[in-house]
Amino acid sequence: MIKLLTVVCEAALETTLLRDLEALDARGYTVTDARGKGSRGRRDATWGPHANIRVEVLCTAETALAISAALRERYYDNYSMILFVADVEVLRPEKF
Repeated sequence: MIKLLTVVCEAALETTLLRDLEALDARGYTVTDARGKGSRGRRDATWGPHANIRVEVLCTAETALAISAALRERYYDNYSMILFVADVEVLRPEKF
């Protein structure tokens, strides 16, 4: 089963986060601007200091577990970040 790992975090982390994902064997990712409200208040995707991104990675369960563990260890204590993982059906699973 392919996993969809979703990361919502501060946009300031984008460059570092994407570098980490590639080092942790993510074969690809999609980045979009995100906005909403959570435990740290309202986040607006249009203003730099308060911008958020949503990063989605389709990967194996092993890769999702490795990425999740690494990101929690590296970022959770100092940055706004949420991770979630879901089972998904992919029409071309050989790509992931």
